[in-house]
Amino acid sequence: MKTTAMARPGAADELTVFTVEHPEGAAISYDIAALCKKLGIDDPGRLVVETQGYLGMVMVYPRNPLAEVRAVTREDLIMDRQGRYTAGFYHNGQPVRKRLFDPVTGSAQRFVLFGTTGAGKSKTLQLQLIAEKLNGFCTWLADLKEGASVPEAEGNVDWRVTTPEGAILMLLAAVKVTLARMRRYSALGRNAFVLGEDPLLHVWIDEANRLLERGAPYRALATYLIKELSRTGRSVGVGVGIAAQASHLEDLGGSDTMRAMMKTGEVTLLRWTSSMMSQLVGDGVLPGGTKLAPILPTLAPTVLRSPFDIAGDDADAPGTQGMAYYVNGQRPTALMRHLRVGSIAPLTGKDPEILALYGDEEPRHLEDASVRALSSQPRSLGDAVARALDDNIERNAYTLRDDGPAFDALCAQFAAEARKSAAKGGRHPAPAVPDEHAGDDYDDGEDDDVPPPPASLEDRILAVLADAKAPMTAPDIWEAVNADGGRQIKALNSVRNALKRLSAEDGPVAKHERGQYALAT
Repeated sequence: MKTTAMARPGAADELTVFTVEHPEGAAISYDIAALCKKLGIDDPGRLVVETQGYLGMVMVYPRNPLAEVRAVTREDLIMDRQGRYTAGFYHNGQPVRKRLFDPVTGSAQRFVLFGTTGAGKSKTLQLQLIAEKLNGFCTWLADLKEGASVPEAEGNVDWRVTTPEGAILMLLAAVKVTLARMRRYSALGRNAFVLGEDPLLHVWIDEANRLLERGAPYRALATYLIKELSRTGRSVGVGVGIAAQASHLEDLGGSDTMRAMMKTGEVTLLRWTSSMMSQLVGDGVLPGGTKLAPILPTLAPTVLRSPFDIAGDDADAPGTQGMAYYVNGQRPTALMRHLRVGSIAPLTGKDPEILALYGDEEPRHLEDASVRALSSQPRSLGDAVARALDDNIERNAYTLRDDGPAFDALCAQFAAEARKSAAKGGRHPAPAVPDEHAGDDYDDGEDDDVPPPPASLEDRILAVLADAKAPMTAPDIWEAVNADGGRQIKALNSVRNALKRLSAEDGPVAKHERGQYALAT
């Protein structure tokens, strides 16, 4: 173990850094309380631990380095050339830059934001939504806390809903936009999204646990739609994100639903539960053996007091709202804190500071070509949805989004059709299975009340290759297909046979040297 005294850039106070290494090369694990006792520290907030496999750093600050953080500015939220904006700072003063878009691959992003009550989830989501508006994204938002989670987003996003029925109609529309863009881009010979023509479309489900938890009326349908957007939307500029208070992945449509999103998406962990952390490590989102220091509700040091000691009162201790781990950043095990957004004190109405960050500009709207596609008769939707929309062929769910009474009536009609179908022992409405897959078997391990339609193995392979930066071998494609959130393919030979069909003469896939495959050009 080595010990070094150093100062943070721009800071006068020194900190002590211990570099450690596991003698047997195993992953480092640690106990914060035991470390504090060993180092004589009574405030765990002064201690920061970062690990990378068998290596680690233990940093002791003179005071908690994240106790205060400055307010965000509009300039912080403008994307750099790598498609990132400044969301906050690590404990060492290094900026935390979150990715909105990948300009190298032309891929839209998947987003996952977890946090327990009071962890700062709503303010963190506000940062993201403001950044999307300032950078010209088209944002669709389902605020399932009856619109109370991020109220300032009203009028600052292209489409905002506040009910589960509205969220389902929004997700259905997003899938339809994805399919329409696929056809349009294919006709143009494009295999990637180009920023600056059509807007990036981000679909956010806030309080997603209310839509995806067990017993929720549209759980299986919502699970399927989110999976489908995550699987097919990236290459056509359609991203999807969920923000949730969840203690277990089963509260979010099941672990299979989230695994692919979290392995390849932008994951932010605010204050979490121990069961959620163990699942993230077990599912491979975090490296095996990773242990993140817990984020407590306040920065008050934990002190053992006599029950007769009434002098010790931590009521004024600052909170830890906004503290998090940015799993996809350069320092996934380093504690960071998001920039302050809006007023610290509760307000009786919308926050003027947040409204000023959004600005008075009109939010970016969906491009005309996709609006026309949404306005067509919804033959690809389930019967109940089609009936709900039949009276509004020219003014569908998207065009009715700003007509409160009409859109509420549409949602009520959708809910009535779903209840009627359930009462008859039928299924909730789901996108119809294309004829060529009508006999396929599908099992995603979730509830069977609403089986989602299958995606063919060939389609899933094409989606993997469309996202690939270089040709892939059959085993690599097999692994990627099984990570896309769909039905698990047990045999590698199934993938090999599908690749053989796809790479036949004039097929959409080309076979390269050394058994590698890529989309045909």
